[in-house]
Amino acid sequence: MASLMAVDAVVLFDEDTPLDLIRAIRPDVLLKGTDYALDEVVGAYIVQAYGGRVVLIDLEPDCSTTDIIHRILKTNTLH
Repeated sequence: MASLMAVDAVVLFDEDTPLDLIRAIRPDVLLKGTDYALDEVVGAYIVQAYGGRVVLIDLEPDCSTTDIIHRILKTNTLH
């Protein structure tokens, strides 16, 4: 993600939700997959309250975080 020209930064967080992070960095755009409804996106109301945008993006088949982690783990156990 960080290598994309349109991405300013990628931040990892340890909390259950990114609410504190969203409040701290105030992103201009908050992206979430279309497997969520807008009212289910954590922090959407915060971003929209200061004029930011919440965008639901189409999912790519076999490109979920879970799928990628499973493929990595499977590859690592074969060696």
